[in-house]
Amino acid sequence: MIDTRASYLADRSRKRGLTAFLLISFGVAWGWEATAHLLLGWSLVNPLVQAPAAFAPATAALVVRRWVTREGFADTDSRLRLRPAWRYYLLAWLGPLGVATVVVGVAAASGLWEPSFGSLADLIPGVPVWSVPLLLCVATLIVTPALWGEEYGWTGYLLLRIHPAHPRRAALSVGLIAAIWHYPLALLGYADYRNLALGLAGWTVWVMCQEVLLAWLRARSRSIWPPCLAHAGNNFILVPLTTALLLDHGDFGQHGIQLLVVLVLIAVAAAPLLQADRQE
Repeated sequence: MIDTRASYLADRSRKRGLTAFLLISFGVAWGWEATAHLLLGWSLVNPLVQAPAAFAPATAALVVRRWVTREGFADTDSRLRLRPAWRYYLLAWLGPLGVATVVVGVAAASGLWEPSFGSLADLIPGVPVWSVPLLLCVATLIVTPALWGEEYGWTGYLLLRIHPAHPRRAALSVGLIAAIWHYPLALLGYADYRNLALGLAGWTVWVMCQEVLLAWLRARSRSIWPPCLAHAGNNFILVPLTTALLLDHGDFGQHGIQLLVVLVLIAVAAAPLLQADRQE
């Protein structure tokens, strides 16, 4: 009887925390983006728009942990753990470069794209083309702390609470929620899709695959920082390289590039998904 009562109270607290977390995450981010874009006329590319929105999930997690559920911060996995988890940091750092390489390789093998690397010069003007991927990798390390704003919320808080004891379902659910949270970027001009429905569908699958991999990295490293690094790599290595190399070269448009990346990410995420499936 006591155990049942305690379990009921714990589940009620968890659901209350989830509700508050989602309301704050979406309310702060969407409210600020709409205000900045529609009332102030600012572009969503503006850092003054991006920063408050990007840190909304972390803010929500901090508020919920401290004042809503009062559960504290014991399971945040906020320590770097560089020495024991160095393999996962390396994988998080270079993994996006590997995915970009496979995507470009698939494009070349399809016969729809002929290798041409001159467009990389437009990413970082004034440097040799061969150095561009290296410089993007360095930039990824620098911007990684900025991705804490999302990952502390999604992978650090929501992942562990949305479907306890069901890691596969949890990762896919968090990915879906995070994708929807990003939708204003497409709806308010940050991402320009000719076919909005198709673009959002591809974006959603992309983010869900990414979250599977981020969840795996956190579970293996027992730190939130490898997911932050991998997320930064997605934004500053995978997306720029595939776009620069494939867009307007051959028969690949924006949706074609997105489809290629999604297919490769599905293949890469399959192993963590199957592993989680065996654990459920």
